[in-house]
Amino acid sequence: MPMNRRILLAAASAWAADAARGQTSHHHHPELPVLAPAAEPYARLQGGQAHHLTADQTAQRSFESPAPNGPVGRWVPRAALPIPRSEMAWATEWAGRLHIIGGYGEGRVDRGYHHVYNPATDVWHNAAALPRGANHVAVVTLNGRIYAFGGFTEQNRNPDANAYGYDVSRDQWQAIAPMPRPRGAAAAVAMNGKVHLIGGASSPTEERASVGWHEVYDPQTDSWSRRKAMPGARDHVGCLAYQNRIHVVGGRFNTFEYNTALHHVYLPERDTWELRAPLPTARSGHGMVVYRDRFFAMGGEGGIINQAGQQTVFGQMESYDPKTDTWLSHGAMPTPRHAVGAVAIGDWIYVAGGGAVLGGSVQSAVHEAFSLSM
Repeated sequence: MPMNRRILLAAASAWAADAARGQTSHHHHPELPVLAPAAEPYARLQGGQAHHLTADQTAQRSFESPAPNGPVGRWVPRAALPIPRSEMAWATEWAGRLHIIGGYGEGRVDRGYHHVYNPATDVWHNAAALPRGANHVAVVTLNGRIYAFGGFTEQNRNPDANAYGYDVSRDQWQAIAPMPRPRGAAAAVAMNGKVHLIGGASSPTEERASVGWHEVYDPQTDSWSRRKAMPGARDHVGCLAYQNRIHVVGGRFNTFEYNTALHHVYLPERDTWELRAPLPTARSGHGMVVYRDRFFAMGGEGGIINQAGQQTVFGQMESYDPKTDTWLSHGAMPTPRHAVGAVAIGDWIYVAGGGAVLGGSVQSAVHEAFSLSM
């Protein structure tokens, strides 16, 4: 066995042993530098300069859902991100804090940003950056570690196979076994002590085709295995694990011109997929979280670049009841965005950053939170 592989396996085993012992240090965040909120809510990708939405760009916003009405809930503003950014695509939570990793910002698409939000103080912090910056990185938390997989090093294309683990208590990243195949815009979920990496888009770069790949990372052995591929290859999906099932909702076939409302559920005991009730508003690049035993989907995008009237940034907030296989609509996001960082903490859903217009040309620092409690 090569020396570097032995080192990785030893590190992975040590991490697993720490988690098994339930060390309280894994629930502790180190003191991280405090960051001031962005001075401007929007910035263009080109050059990273401040931007103010035009009337045509504001007209891209969509709020109406075809789903039956549920409780409206309420949205409130929270501390803006330290910089306008998007295309991190996903976020994760640990010990009551929101972690947003990678993405576009300051005129670049290969940033290793790692911003951490503390709802108790409404303050953003700066944590250790990814060892290699990328956009559309899949992230997930498992046993006090944050895992980051793949991503693109060009604007929404040219994927890599990098994989990293972040020790929250030490504010340190470490390389782990790389993914078997490079991809970005995949979805990562933790279930039964392992990480399932599903869908995404892969190479060759000039084609950037969606994939249905389903690979599983085992932190105990620092190794990968395969499961049954997802029916209907797609990327930019909403994905979560709930009661030993993995739900993959919405997304796109290759581009946002071909969004889908498909909703598949993975049954691990049979290694198979089944259909469930489709997402009422077909979209991609949306956030999705478990909140009050329902799945809440918010934001997203769709349409055709540079064609007025066919460019949409969604603000719809729709929720799914896994017990009845039905959807409801709720109060829409005040500021529609796509490729957001969204997590549920306590009785709130936090939705930070994201693209303000179709595509990746305008980033936002907007941060809003939703609750059903009035």
